[in-house]
Amino acid sequence: MKHPASPRVVTLVGPQGVGKTTLFESLLRSTGAEELRTSGGGGAATGRSMTLELSVAHTRFLGEEWTFIDTPGAPEFTQDARQALMVSDAAVVVCDASPERAAALAPLLTFLDARRIPHLLFLNVLEDGGSPVREVLEALQAVSSRPLVMREIPLRQGGHLVGVVDLVSERAWGQGKEGRPALISLPDSDKPREETARRELIERLADLDDTLLAQLLEDVIPPPQALYEQLERALREDRLVPVFLGSAEQGLGLERLLKGLRHEAPTVDETRERLGLPSEMPVLVQSFKTQHQPHVGKLSMVRVWRGGLREGDTLANSRVGGVQRVQGTKQTSAGTAREGEVVTVSRVDGLRTGDIADAQGTLTPKDWPLAPPPVHQLAIVAEKRTDDVKLTSALARLVEEDSSLSVDQEADTQMLLLGGQGELHLRQALEHLRTRMRVPVVTRQLPIPYRETIRKTGSHHARFKRQSGGHGQFGDVVVDVKPLPHGEGFRFVSAVVGGAVPKQYIPAVEEGVKDGLKRGPLGFPVVDVEVTLTGGTYHSVDSSDQAFRTTGRLALVEVLPKLEPVLLEPILQVDIHVPNEAIPRAQRLVTSRRGQILGFDTHPEIPGWEVLTAYVPQAEMQGFIVELRSASSGLGSFVTKHDHYSELVGKQAERVVSHQQQAAAER
Repeated sequence: MKHPASPRVVTLVGPQGVGKTTLFESLLRSTGAEELRTSGGGGAATGRSMTLELSVAHTRFLGEEWTFIDTPGAPEFTQDARQALMVSDAAVVVCDASPERAAALAPLLTFLDARRIPHLLFLNVLEDGGSPVREVLEALQAVSSRPLVMREIPLRQGGHLVGVVDLVSERAWGQGKEGRPALISLPDSDKPREETARRELIERLADLDDTLLAQLLEDVIPPPQALYEQLERALREDRLVPVFLGSAEQGLGLERLLKGLRHEAPTVDETRERLGLPSEMPVLVQSFKTQHQPHVGKLSMVRVWRGGLREGDTLANSRVGGVQRVQGTKQTSAGTAREGEVVTVSRVDGLRTGDIADAQGTLTPKDWPLAPPPVHQLAIVAEKRTDDVKLTSALARLVEEDSSLSVDQEADTQMLLLGGQGELHLRQALEHLRTRMRVPVVTRQLPIPYRETIRKTGSHHARFKRQSGGHGQFGDVVVDVKPLPHGEGFRFVSAVVGGAVPKQYIPAVEEGVKDGLKRGPLGFPVVDVEVTLTGGTYHSVDSSDQAFRTTGRLALVEVLPKLEPVLLEPILQVDIHVPNEAIPRAQRLVTSRRGQILGFDTHPEIPGWEVLTAYVPQAEMQGFIVELRSASSGLGSFVTKHDHYSELVGKQAERVVSHQQQAAAER
């Protein structure tokens, strides 16, 4: 049995609505931890029963120190959960007794297995009956690459959960006085079921150990201690997943879960070895969450991997301003942190989320989870024009806090685009800008980068002449303009002969042509055209680069309306990731938004999921993630990339052009 001197860290993860926060609070309550104050995530969470931010709490169980981290289950906040898992000794994956929801665990289990993070499952809400445990286990096994093994079986009376049977010790546990665990007798009717389940557990373990296999073949019953040792080794090496069960709300099965963690969860030394962290450093910490607080500055939540940390120490070439102990939303000055602890350190400006740091510097591990690309965007401007500079700084801090947010600048309008993982995610970000950053913003209609081109070929003669005393301005050009295949862009050709336009002025003509393409007759940049300079004249005194640049622009402005301009809309390739059963609904969503389905295939990483590939107009993607998640039980996501432009005609094109002309008039 392990008796580590350093605290162990366990992160609770799972889909939204399975009772993670209830389990988190029940575990703390059952171990006598300090009562928590939780925020739930700020204004964005108002009226919602869900966790939107990490919550960290410390407790003791049978004389040993533990840190539990509660994580959001909503898909918008997956990045926070993944970052917490990266500094954890083990994870408890919380799920309910519903086989239909097994697909929701597939991305999480894939992530855990890809990084060899030890984890166990806790089947919650079993007091309501639900599906038989075996059905749930079969559904979960289909989405797990590691074998799942039952550590317990439920005991029921009248359809209600009254206790559990530990398959290693073969003891039955129920609830005694004041809700405390108590030994109960195993009913004779349940003994055959317990014997079958225990044999299956031993067979699973025997697949991983030759000694156990030999004993099994000789019908020798291995002692419980041998099973505990093999379970500990298998969990540490992420070779199997123990499954516990109970009720977080009623407190059933929680002590068995805690004892399972105590026996089998890796220590900080074993986790450090798994991660390949250097062992010779006197101090080593890793940041997994950053926050900027008014009047406090930058706070970094860190796990101390090695040594200890004191206020005033040097970390990442910066002086540690303070060391705080976290209990929910409460932070108290600790001054020091021991190996294995999770604390926050203040004003270590050189420390970024994910960084592993010692006194001299930092490094980011290669397998640190990359933030998913944005699936929802808002165009934003500061509520007060005087806050423009403050907004830029606030957005930089916001993205440092949450790498699954992104900030871009739209090329045509220069508007700021705030991207995130969904509507709720961006609503929370805007709330943080208003309350913590003190920079309220307003949202604008998301700009779509429409383009236009031409369908006809034409020639045009343009002359620019101005006399205003002294040297005047004179330029004269003849150009041929023709359409190019979609995607060819812009091409300029000089076919001038005999010096009709001197060579030194030809680059100026090209620049003027480019100026004329910046805004076509429909109000958008013009693409996919070839302009050939075929002739012109000049004046030995009045001609200049500026005059010919103006003439080149004038030529395009005058000729383009005559060449049958047509609107082009951007088309994205969209790779939609959903569980298998949601594919038909995702297909209907694509076609309802003028999309073209290209095909679908098995997801390359996540079992039970598929990838649907389609072309969808960018104008149709606003709010797409909201409908996709509605059609996929809150699970779907997608990745986009620009593919091509396509002609847009009819009433839709008329509406776009009319809106653009109205916006131009207002400017």
